[in-house]
Amino acid sequence: QVQLVESGGGSVQAGGSLRLSCAVFGYTYDFNSMGWFRQAPGKEREGVATIYSNGVRTYYTDSMKGRFTISQDNAKNMLYLQMNSLKPEDTAMYYCAADYGLGASRVSDFGYWGQGTQVTVSS
Repeated sequence: QVQLVESGGGSVQAGGSLRLSCAVFGYTYDFNSMGWFRQAPGKEREGVATIYSNGVRTYYTDSMKGRFTISQDNAKNMLYLQMNSLKPEDTAMYYCAADYGLGASRVSDFGYWGQGTQVTVSS
């Protein structure tokens, strides 16, 4: 049974950094795409970034480009999201997702999800 477990969230002040981690357990075949999503209170879940098995990375919001970096360590079965220069509007629950297909920015693109880790940025 595939399990994705996020960690690394917390409370930081604006301008600070956090590194989110996602540990993947129980999979048989390598995923073709892994991504990070976030959901702020009262808002829909939105795609943050996706990394594909060929190493290509895609970021979905201009405000995140240059501040967020998605990466993975296949040897450790880990996915990461480095977040720098955090802003109060980055406050959200962050979710790790994976799929054997070529997922992108839609929630429906991914079949496997973690439970989320909360990120709170204060001004």
